[in-house]
Amino acid sequence: MRFESRRQRRLREASEQPFPPDWRRILAARWFGWHLLTLSERERLEDLVKRFVADKRWEAANGFALTDDMRVLIAAQACLLVLELDYDHFRGVGSIIVHPTTVVLQGQRSTDTTGIVSNGPFPVQGQAQYEGPVTISWDVASYEARHPGLASNVVFHEFAHKLDMLDGTVDGTPPLPDEAARGRWIDVFTREYESLQAGTAGDLIRDYGTVNPGEFFAVATEVFFCRPLALRDEKPELYEAMADFYRQNPASRMSTD
Repeated sequence: MRFESRRQRRLREASEQPFPPDWRRILAARWFGWHLLTLSERERLEDLVKRFVADKRWEAANGFALTDDMRVLIAAQACLLVLELDYDHFRGVGSIIVHPTTVVLQGQRSTDTTGIVSNGPFPVQGQAQYEGPVTISWDVASYEARHPGLASNVVFHEFAHKLDMLDGTVDGTPPLPDEAARGRWIDVFTREYESLQAGTAGDLIRDYGTVNPGEFFAVATEVFFCRPLALRDEKPELYEAMADFYRQNPASRMSTD
């Protein structure tokens, strides 16, 4: 007899259940990325989504009512990041807090790597805390899921932070297979990050990536999955580095070649 923890049993039971047809309809209607996946990729993503929805603690902020639409759409986009990795890459995700809309925070914060501190109101569409929850604004997540051309996706962004946090340091370098891969990653990302800071990187990667290397990785992840063809064509070394890490080639899903 093999003994299971309650979490192991919950994951196994979720995986054994068929993917609800209503969930599939939600993804087909509300997420552009669903239509780019092959049948095999959809099947594997469905299994990840079932486990993710059952495994994570879902909370609604400010009396907001959570629905299956919200859980499934957020889970599917998050799980796309680990489609070719291991589900355990999300071991640092305990709970997801969903707000109805953007939250405006007050108080001191550092705005960039120069140490400049701001006291003004700060709109937050999402947030990933180390050893803490992921916060997502539902209206933003829902809109961005349907409009990949914006190259902005709060779900990709925040869950990329969680991957970055796996080694205990938020530095824009997620866990890589060996020192050679780590060296290549640091070389490419440092060059692109410094180019963005200098204003010579073009307009594909938004300026929020200049805040620190961790934000650069999260913003680059948004572009990698939302506008992969443009990233491949304009920044091939950056695209290749991210394709190696995620073990995916999203440009091939959109290419007509």
